[in-house]
Amino acid sequence: MNTGHCALNLRYFIKLAYNGTNYHGWQYQPNAASVQETLNKAVSVILNTEISLMGAGRTDTGVHATEMYAHFDFEKPFDLKSIIHKLNSYLPKDIVVYAIIPVPDEAHARFDAKKRTYEYHINTFKDAFLQDGSWYFHQKLDLDLMNQASKLLFNHIDFQCFSKVNTDVNTFDCTIFEAHWTQENNQIVFTISANRFLRNMVRAIVGTLVNVGLHKITLDDFNEIIKSKNRDKAGFSVPAHGLYLTKIEYDYL
Repeated sequence: MNTGHCALNLRYFIKLAYNGTNYHGWQYQPNAASVQETLNKAVSVILNTEISLMGAGRTDTGVHATEMYAHFDFEKPFDLKSIIHKLNSYLPKDIVVYAIIPVPDEAHARFDAKKRTYEYHINTFKDAFLQDGSWYFHQKLDLDLMNQASKLLFNHIDFQCFSKVNTDVNTFDCTIFEAHWTQENNQIVFTISANRFLRNMVRAIVGTLVNVGLHKITLDDFNEIIKSKNRDKAGFSVPAHGLYLTKIEYDYL
């Protein structure tokens, strides 16, 4: 893979996590705080040179990540443990760096990711300590039916019906590897893994599955919604604060 960088450059992956409550997503935005901009500034200050990080993907405003990767290039050797400590001291308390990993110069945090996993968290009883990290939804959900509907996702590749309208992508095709619901006490979690995700896709899937769980739509309806490729036919987009990017997998990590 030709990235256009000279042979002298050394590429590093940075493994991090963040609470997305105070950020307008990962991606840099003018006039709004983003995780990417905050991290760019921190790494640039600590390494004393202008650094621009390329993230593994974009998370929307208010979405969290318990595992995120980004890459950057830096030509001089440095002490990894010392830089990690300095970064965590400099960064705000809602962003943490876990590791900095030397990788091949052609490695790419976004394009080389083989699998991404998200979780969506719902709490069924009001909890003062989960208000920024879980969606409070008190209506009774039929999780058995929602799990049956989740299995139908494996029969499809085109998920345009769950994509944000007017999004700039070449294809709406995604390969889903895992999709299921679990419950423990008052916490319900939806886990989904795929090779790639469309903008707003997970939140739209969850909203549509919630409609299945409320018996507002049937399994056949859910299947027909996917086949329709029409966002207007799918369910509502659930709130961002319950969504977490939890895992990104690469062949060389």
